Amino acid sequence: MRDQEPAPMDAVRRLSTKEAAELLGVKPETVYAYVSRGQLSSRRVSGGRGSTFDAGEVEALARRNRRDSSGGSGSGGPGGGNPGGELSVRTRLTLIESDRYFFRGVDAVDLADRHTYEEVAEWLWTGRMLPGSTFTAPAAFVSVARRAVEALPEHAAPADLLRVATVAAATADPLRFDLSEDAVLGTARTLIPTLVAALPPAGHHRRDEGPMAHRLWTRLSVHKDPDEASLRALDAALALLVDHDLAASTLAVRVAASARAHPYAAVSAGLGVIEGPLHGAASGLAHRLLQDVLEQGDAAPVIADELRAGRRVPGLGHRLYPGEDPRARALFALLEQIPRAEPALLAARDIVETTARHAPLHANVDLALAVLTVSSGMAPTAGETIFAVARTAGWIAHALEEYGERPLRMRPSGLYAGPRPPQPLPE
Repeated sequence: MRDQEPAPMDAVRRLSTKEAAELLGVKPETVYAYVSRGQLSSRRVSGGRGSTFDAGEVEALARRNRRDSSGGSGSGGPGGGNPGGELSVRTRLTLIESDRYFFRGVDAVDLADRHTYEEVAEWLWTGRMLPGSTFTAPAAFVSVARRAVEALPEHAAPADLLRVATVAAATADPLRFDLSEDAVLGTARTLIPTLVAALPPAGHHRRDEGPMAHRLWTRLSVHKDPDEASLRALDAALALLVDHDLAASTLAVRVAASARAHPYAAVSAGLGVIEGPLHGAASGLAHRLLQDVLEQGDAAPVIADELRAGRRVPGLGHRLYPGEDPRARALFALLEQIPRAEPALLAARDIVETTARHAPLHANVDLALAVLTVSSGMAPTAGETIFAVARTAGWIAHALEEYGERPLRMRPSGLYAGPRPPQPLPE
């Protein structure tokens, strides 16, 4: 193994375990814990039983630990030593700041405005813009995925359908364990269209060619012949939702990829997280709220019922945006070009204005997505499907990035708070 080869005499300075522990201010056992978590690399001493450590690497870890413990960026996992802080992971994919977000340094809203979902996905994966990008699903993958989805009960949730389709597609791919960049990119370009193709049609027809938004429309909407503005809004929603930094589902994907799970398994991990009402399923709650407001003709009594039940009003506010959610702003602008979306847009505005009397919260992307799904004749769960399909591209981008890092670095240490051992055996 490479980490056991003797270093040349003129190599970078290396430290013994004792020296590394002193520099880090920890016990020698903790140094080896850093190694097991992927935070340090070690090299076996030639002919001996000990290990040595790169001095620069140890010093960098010591600096991170000091910064985190003094209230810096904080990290309870890879690259940090503050167990009580929030997990932070270095990434070149998405930056969120000042009520804007960027994919590889480019404004994500501008990308969604000028490029298709497929083109934005390629940009996130490769850093290259490939105009006219299309995704094709192999017939064998689609066949096995459809059979698996058709075997599920009718009440299965969107995440259930997509997760089963993902696992089924994996069984049809004997090369799924190839984690090279080209192989993972090939998986990405076939998995996404396979997932869409596996979904049952909303009406009596389904489309399996053309842009991904056009194919997805036939799985979600009862409107057979959508206008161009509606398809454009759906495509933009997919592009806007491709990635959003280290969301809960994305973290799950990176943990799986850190353990070198293949991309199908990594995507499946993400799908297992989005069903929560605080993540991918949030748009469904906003959809139902919007329907209630449309039925009653007034947001005030509907909002009152939500608050009386002790529930937060869905579709409002976002912890990463003190101001307006840029994704919502962009999607609302496109929805204003669709005549049949006007009632839902007015209801959404009523929700925001009614709530603003007591809490000045802006609409988030879940409310904008709800306007799209309500006005397009889609089920309340459609927003979750849109979110999952869109985010699959982002998950694969994060998996690709994680495959380039040290394996198993996403292995934090637990802070045991139970009774001190040894305890007597239970009776």
